[in-house]
Amino acid sequence: MKSVALHNLGCKVNSYELDVMQQTLVEKGYSIVPFDGPADIYIVNTCTVTNIADRKSRQMLHRARKLNPQAVVVAVGCYVQTGQDTIEKDDAVDLAIGNNRKKDLVEILENYLAGRAEAEESVCDIIDINHTDEYEEMTLKRTAEHTRAYIKIQDGCNQFCSYCVIPYARGRVRSRKQDNIIREVEGIAGEGYQEIVLTGIHISSYGMDRGGCELLQLLEKLHEIEGIRRIRLGSLEPRIVTEEFARKISAMPKVCPHFHLSLQSGSDTVLRRMNRKYDREAYFQATEYLRRFYENPAITTDVIVGFPGETLEEFQETEEFLCRIKFFEMHIFKYSKRRGTRAAEMEGQLTEAEKSRRSAVLMELERQMSHAYRSGFIGREVEGLFEEKQVKAGRIYWIGHTSQYIRVARAVQDGEDLHNMLVRGKISGFLEEDVMLLG
Repeated sequence: MKSVALHNLGCKVNSYELDVMQQTLVEKGYSIVPFDGPADIYIVNTCTVTNIADRKSRQMLHRARKLNPQAVVVAVGCYVQTGQDTIEKDDAVDLAIGNNRKKDLVEILENYLAGRAEAEESVCDIIDINHTDEYEEMTLKRTAEHTRAYIKIQDGCNQFCSYCVIPYARGRVRSRKQDNIIREVEGIAGEGYQEIVLTGIHISSYGMDRGGCELLQLLEKLHEIEGIRRIRLGSLEPRIVTEEFARKISAMPKVCPHFHLSLQSGSDTVLRRMNRKYDREAYFQATEYLRRFYENPAITTDVIVGFPGETLEEFQETEEFLCRIKFFEMHIFKYSKRRGTRAAEMEGQLTEAEKSRRSAVLMELERQMSHAYRSGFIGREVEGLFEEKQVKAGRIYWIGHTSQYIRVARAVQDGEDLHNMLVRGKISGFLEEDVMLLG
């Protein structure tokens, strides 16, 4: 029995795909071992969203080679898809598998192993992702996280934001068939999972390759599946949040009041240079629709600082806009130049020092807003879905999340098991900066 060590880099889509690949390997008789030890085969599911992601992908591949020089090192995913020339020259990599071939991992791997003695250089199996309309069907039966399951509903992106390489790594929008999604979620529910998270590269485009957005229709069908208590949405395009959309999802109580609306900048001039398809006011209106139909929904976002040409005034516009929205959480990214994108050729590239300074300002703002949002729940009754047990300062706690994705902790006696249980209680205060006490 050959041993396989897997490592994931990047987004929840990558995590889902890695879980399915691991599941398939186990079904075919491979044993899964930790990545930091000896293995016969090392598989790295790579990412390319930033230069740092590229570097981490290379580092993990070279680390695998050092762990066992005789092992087969396999690079999979986005870094492979966009960096084929680099991968082919990398002595650390034996086998490279691009996107839309992950479902065939075991077959490709076994074909390689059968002919390994004759292979004088790395073998690449990469399709032209930009000219395929086929959704790569993968089905998850279970995952290591036994309370929440990520369900991939689409792949690809048609937006072509000027800074982003993802359309070149993932191709155009390809939507999964609704029947396959429903069948997977029914299976997950049968395994005891109570929460699902719909994920994809651009889930707001779900169904657009078939003539129109089908996300609401899909949600209505998933809402009827017994055993599923929570449906959480991945990142949404602000333009999808119309008054009708907000009203209809608010009528589905299983849909969590936690919405990640990608912003990237609070300056209209920067948004235009980014080729985003909305302005500040359209974004603000989307948040107002959500707040009209939900009491204090958790709204989270992504922000890029230091985009080419971003003036101090434009940065201050972003800072002021973030204060206006009052987010629960923000993910702050420093602009990363990606070869092949329009932004990489733009004038006015900012220094790393200035990008870091601006990032620090917004990260402190994020800390303040996040604390304020959490504080608003003190004294309120909420429901936590508990996931893991931890010992803090000599006391035993079960840690979970509310439907807003606030981390909560409940003190228990030794032997009390809350795993995968939904428990109601009042929030009494903070255990830690990002963990609240549930009584």
